[in-house]
Amino acid sequence: MDFMEKLKIWKKKADKECESPPVLWFETSVSVCRRFQFEPHGQLSVTTIGDSRPLYHKIVDSFLNKFFPSGYPYSVNEGYLRYTQFRALQHTASAALSVLSTQSLLFAAGLRPTPAQATAVSWILKDGMQHLGNLICSNLGARMDSEPKRWRILADVLYDIGTGLEVLSPLCPQLFLEMAGLGNFAKGMAVVASRATRLPIYSSFAKEGNLSDLFARGEAISTLFNVVGIGVGIQLASTVCASMQGKLVVGPLLSFIHIYSVTEEMRATPVNTLNPQRTALIVADFLKAGNVSSPADLRYREDLLFPRKLIEDAGNVRVGRALHKAIKPSKLLESKQVFPGEKFLLNGDNRCIDMVLEKDAIGEDALRGWLVAAYSVQFDKSSHDLSNSTLLQAYEKMNEVFPVFLKELECKGWHTDRFLDGSGSRFAL
Repeated sequence: MDFMEKLKIWKKKADKECESPPVLWFETSVSVCRRFQFEPHGQLSVTTIGDSRPLYHKIVDSFLNKFFPSGYPYSVNEGYLRYTQFRALQHTASAALSVLSTQSLLFAAGLRPTPAQATAVSWILKDGMQHLGNLICSNLGARMDSEPKRWRILADVLYDIGTGLEVLSPLCPQLFLEMAGLGNFAKGMAVVASRATRLPIYSSFAKEGNLSDLFARGEAISTLFNVVGIGVGIQLASTVCASMQGKLVVGPLLSFIHIYSVTEEMRATPVNTLNPQRTALIVADFLKAGNVSSPADLRYREDLLFPRKLIEDAGNVRVGRALHKAIKPSKLLESKQVFPGEKFLLNGDNRCIDMVLEKDAIGEDALRGWLVAAYSVQFDKSSHDLSNSTLLQAYEKMNEVFPVFLKELECKGWHTDRFLDGSGSRFAL
């Protein structure tokens, strides 16, 4: 039964009972599906779907959502489970060996710690806090897909914070374990963010299916200059930075060079996937000049610090809000009827236009909705509170230009098969 048939049934019930039908919809966030319903008296009721599962299934599902990719097992190729099993075994053996090596090093230094003491030292200083940072940062994978440049810079900032805490630890030796633990916590988050954003960054440079070659050469460059950096560090440590005063001068300078360099790297990276900021910039350019900007054209115009900032020339469109927050219950059915075959809903207020996407919407759907919103603002600049007549006029204009717009996007190298909104809320009716 499609949406229009359900609407007819609701209208028949309303005629019989002389009251408005209940307004309901479904929203999916990560793996939890919730049913929202506005009762006739206006109260919102929320029901979580699937609570009747056995506890064992809930635990397994929670584990899979935490440690496996979204959509597993359908989102990965054959062999991923076996790979993951042996990877877990590898890390288990490596962690155990690390404890033994820590104990051996302490013995070599003339100490005689117990195995429990060696385990505690290894856990606090090298493993525990870093693993905690890894786990916390692993929940942000969808946001890293949407904004890899921003998270790559944040990773280096976190790494410098962790390193800075270690450098400052001699100033307060009584807090050595605390500072070392916090330092490893920050560096653990930095490692996950850095590794997670590496692939989309390398992918943006791959032109002929040569991603592996790019990755291998990039890692070779990193290794070479890490060795050079170690040599520079040894030289500084034995001269200028032999004292704590020298470290306090040179440390911030090196950190500034580090962050500046990675910022310039990210500014030079032409990411070709659609996210809210890049889509807004593309639409703004298309409306102003009638042409589509390429990923290389936009790379230096992206705001890496505040990527969610609204862009007026693109209609001040905001993506990712929950449906029940973006659209009033009294306007939900009306909004769906304006564009019955589309996978987006639009609603405007005095500041911006909210666009809410259906669960299976792709990049083309987001582009269609964004163009409608932007044209609506052009046609009615006096207010963002859009009327149905303005929306329909903008919708007709969008349908006229969209085939050419989409073809230009594909020719410029944009991937229009998906829209990375950073785990924003989506809906299903």
